[in-house]
Amino acid sequence: MDAQTMKAFAHPLRMAMYSRLTDVGSATATSLARHLQESTGQTSYHLRQLEKHGLVEEDPDRGTGRERWWKPLGYRLHVEELGQDAANLQVMHSVLHEELRHRMETITSYLDAAPTEPREWVDASVDTTTTMTMTLEQERALGEELLQVIERHRKALGPSGKAPAESPESRRVRLYLSLFPLVDEEDTQGADDGGTSGGGPGAGRG
Repeated sequence: MDAQTMKAFAHPLRMAMYSRLTDVGSATATSLARHLQESTGQTSYHLRQLEKHGLVEEDPDRGTGRERWWKPLGYRLHVEELGQDAANLQVMHSVLHEELRHRMETITSYLDAAPTEPREWVDASVDTTTTMTMTLEQERALGEELLQVIERHRKALGPSGKAPAESPESRRVRLYLSLFPLVDEEDTQGADDGGTSGGGPGAGRG
């Protein structure tokens, strides 16, 4: 995501629409308008802007000819590059804060619902944090390997990125992965413990 795309994306309604699309997989301008309590004219306009900047595209599996369905495209926000320009900082913070807000809201919703969720889905879920002391090369190798695992599983789903239609049950599944160096080394050297994860120095969605 370059500076121009980031500035186009950093609109409250566009970010809310994008978040909704990642939650449901694909949607129409009408359903987005209904969910976000906006007019269809507004959501249609902002979908076209998101498409222009490569953040959404039409979903060929859902199109009916009467109304267009849209699905989100992944992005990566390179904080270390965009943060070099002071004019970008406020915009970048808006995008990052919305990403963190959506993440916290999603995790909270899951934790609230977990007691009543089917046991097999809860057992298959993972909520863990591991803190280690690593070199830069080790951290980079870990991050690259984790991303390779994620990509391998995405490719296994095929071009649509969805479970086969004949699957007895499938659900939208969200994975959050944060890997970053802790700032306060004095308190964390040599620590290996579990807990809950926080935000990192960058952001990406897909």
